[in-house]
Amino acid sequence: MSEDKSIEEILDTIGDSHARRVLAAISQEPRSAKELADECDLSLPTVYRRIEMLDEYDLVTDQTLVADDGNHYKVYESNFDSTVISLEDEKYRVRIYREENLPDRFSQLWDELNPE
Repeated sequence: MSEDKSIEEILDTIGDSHARRVLAAISQEPRSAKELADECDLSLPTVYRRIEMLDEYDLVTDQTLVADDGNHYKVYESNFDSTVISLEDEKYRVRIYREENLPDRFSQLWDELNPE
């Protein structure tokens, strides 16, 4: 995720109801834009706009697949496990946890539970 994005932009993105529906669907399993449009009852342009918004914050990944007829298409998948929004020192902070940084989560939790 880009560090130069404001907290307001991140909250606006994950606060968007269409973006949340797309995220909920792709957190279960990878889906194509067409599948997302059908499942979320959204138009294809709306799905693509939300995927683009989510991609700006590295919240989705995509993979190109080849259909039986030879056509290429992308499937999208959630790129994080959880999000925590907290208020610290009168400022909002967003933490996005990914599977690959799981050891960091345990280290952080340990540090919080055992302050020096």
